Amino acid sequence: KSEMDFIETMQKHLNAVTNKDLATLKSTLSPNGNLQLILPKTEITNTVHDFIEYHKNWFAIETPWTFDTKILNTEIGEEFGIAITEIIYREPERDGKPYFHRMHVSYALQKIDGYWYIIKDHASSLEKSTDKTE
Repeated sequence: KSEMDFIETMQKHLNAVTNKDLATLKSTLSPNGNLQLILPKTEITNTVHDFIEYHKNWFAIETPWTFDTKILNTEIGEEFGIAITEIIYREPERDGKPYFHRMHVSYALQKIDGYWYIIKDHASSLEKSTDKTE
């Protein structure tokens, strides 16, 4: 059951981002207010508030985008678990061309009062359509 709850929380979180649903997104985040967000070329943030502000600003961007997600693997313990995902962010057009950004995102979850919550989100860029090729 704990493993199923973990996967459900993880999928709920990914779906909330895909659907730009801040309320559902917030429900998956640590109720203690601690959440570390690590993004390429960005300083680390350490609070749920900062995480929500980042996503609120991102979701407000007018450009249409899609967010395809896949959970690649998990390690689930009694109180802590890790999920590794592949995410492909796409825009139909950026500078006159289709744009994509393929990432691996690692999530750490903690069980608090019997429920799983996201406490860390670390995105690693794999490839972008704008990468220079040699």
